[in-house]
Amino acid sequence: MKIGIVGLGRMGGAIWWRLRQQGFQVAGWDIDVTRTTAAAERGLRVLAGAQAVAADSDFVISSVTEDGGVRRLFGGSGGLLSANVSGKLFIEMSTLQPMTGRELVPAVEAKGARLIDAPVLGTIPSVQDGKLMVLAGGRAEDVERARAVLDKLARRVIHMGPAGSGYAMKLAVNLGLGAYIEALAESLALGVRQGLPLDKMLDVLLEAPTATNWLAAKVPVLKGQKTDVTLDLRSLRKDVMSAVATGALSGVPMPVAAGTLAALSAAVGAGAGDGDLADLARVVRDRLVQNYG
Repeated sequence: MKIGIVGLGRMGGAIWWRLRQQGFQVAGWDIDVTRTTAAAERGLRVLAGAQAVAADSDFVISSVTEDGGVRRLFGGSGGLLSANVSGKLFIEMSTLQPMTGRELVPAVEAKGARLIDAPVLGTIPSVQDGKLMVLAGGRAEDVERARAVLDKLARRVIHMGPAGSGYAMKLAVNLGLGAYIEALAESLALGVRQGLPLDKMLDVLLEAPTATNWLAAKVPVLKGQKTDVTLDLRSLRKDVMSAVATGALSGVPMPVAAGTLAALSAAVGAGAGDGDLADLARVVRDRLVQNYG
């Protein structure tokens, strides 16, 4: 079984490495030459472009940053659908708006192929241990077919519903996470302004009703230590923006989401976009609050 991967960033890079360790033949490509070079140095068979990946593979995994990039990846000149893809299965693992998945399905099926959306919950260590959670959208038979690959990456594959359903669930998760982080950031900023020691505040919050495993894992970041980035603030802003757009199209009022988006945009504007999502607390405390004296 031959697997192609387009998008060799943090997640895509971890995925191809895991799949190769599981015995699959893997090839890939990324528009970023530095990523393809790094992957080739680690032993990945790098192909000339997206078209070549699609032509070479039985299953094609894509992990790309945003909706426009995915649309171009599939439909652009030299894109995935410019190859002969009859009988192939595309497993799209980016975090996108549901409408994007629904728009892509007819184009993919017109070429004789199938597509599922399969965004994931989990971090790089989750990939390495095969313990992701896959949120799948698409035809039930296509999700079952994809399990031959996804079961090597995930502890659970949950079929959420038709095309776009996986994306909708992932946006719902990330929206809740973003709102939680913004509330946490404001809580810590309030306490620090009132003279409370940050360490003691975190000690209390770890036993408060709002305590989570995520909070426990992010204590080092919240204390200002440098750790591996799990999801950067710029990407979280993109996801919350997608949630707000999807909510608007669905007629769902989203005042909390709008406020969270404003805070994330301010953090990115302050130069913190590449930082870990938990770093929002420090940005609010150290950079944004000072503007209000």
